[in-house]
Amino acid sequence: MTPLHRPLFLGSEIYRGSTYGAWHPLRIPRVSTVIDLVRAMGWLGPEQYRASPRAKPGALTGYHTRAYVDALLDAERLQFASPQTRARHNIGTPSNPIFPEMYRRPATGAGASLLAGELLAGGGVIHSPGGGTHHGMPDRANGFCYLNDVVLAIQSLRRHGARRVAYIDIDAHHADGVEHAFAAEPEVLLISTHEEGRWPRTGALDDRGAGQVYNLPLPRGLSDSEMALVRDQLILPVVARHRPDAIVLQCGADAVEEDPQSRLGLSNGAHWAILRSLQNMAPRLLVLGGGGYNPWTVGRLWAGNWAVLNGYEIPDVLPKAAQAVLGALRWQRPGSPRQIAPEAHWITSMADAPRTGPIRAEIRARIETLLAGRDG
Repeated sequence: MTPLHRPLFLGSEIYRGSTYGAWHPLRIPRVSTVIDLVRAMGWLGPEQYRASPRAKPGALTGYHTRAYVDALLDAERLQFASPQTRARHNIGTPSNPIFPEMYRRPATGAGASLLAGELLAGGGVIHSPGGGTHHGMPDRANGFCYLNDVVLAIQSLRRHGARRVAYIDIDAHHADGVEHAFAAEPEVLLISTHEEGRWPRTGALDDRGAGQVYNLPLPRGLSDSEMALVRDQLILPVVARHRPDAIVLQCGADAVEEDPQSRLGLSNGAHWAILRSLQNMAPRLLVLGGGGYNPWTVGRLWAGNWAVLNGYEIPDVLPKAAQAVLGALRWQRPGSPRQIAPEAHWITSMADAPRTGPIRAEIRARIETLLAGRDG
């Protein structure tokens, strides 16, 4: 099995123009912005880009029930879900609406995750910003996630030789679907940092699974300084002790300060610092997207992930072509013609200013609680 010599970007044009609807937080462009931005920076040549395949229905049943997959296919075809389907499978709801690509779009993210496990059999690095749908459950949609591509990615990695996997999730929301799948499997390390009290209100500090589950609820206003403490005292030592054959990082952009769906206070640099620290801790690395509901902050953060993976320097001021990509974005309030005006640095730069601050005692105490009584 030949290792990937350079990081590989898995993307698709299905994300361009596909939206969950005018009222939904995922009405914004995300993956298409990342693709356009890294190309404008000269960071993505054709040899590093691969179009994601769409997962076939049968390939999804490693985690999802066939009844649910069939319901999703029918709902896309008919653009309708009966009351019975809504009640059983949670599709056709405000969070998980009917829209034209409601099977094809998540199946493309799932296809990328399944392919990534295969391509990484010999080692390497893959970035798939269309992945990271960590809330999906076996028989129902959940939290904007129709399929759980994260679970499918981990299963694929293990089928292709990665016995021990470390999953790290720095999204603002708890990775409930991934924990549901692997809480009882000690060879799959699960670390989730998420805002306390935020939907889905799972991921309690005392949930330990088979001893390998580390859930860290974090208070509002989390700073870069506090996330650096979490990185250095929890994430890195726990991953090192696990000795993974593969790392999967879910890099949800909703933990940054300007995101409308959370109240954490990070800069995108806090995410990049975690990614840099994890890069060489396993022979296989898969970096996924996730949450993120401000089009400028999502695009800049995930494009920066690609820069980190390739060792590219992120300039203080973006070239005009990259500024044009960010300047062309539009973001409207639901049901309103009024455009949300971007801050100037969302257009001219990729890196946020650091958001440092004092480290609260409650965060130190929670890390100590998580580590107490564990082996090693």
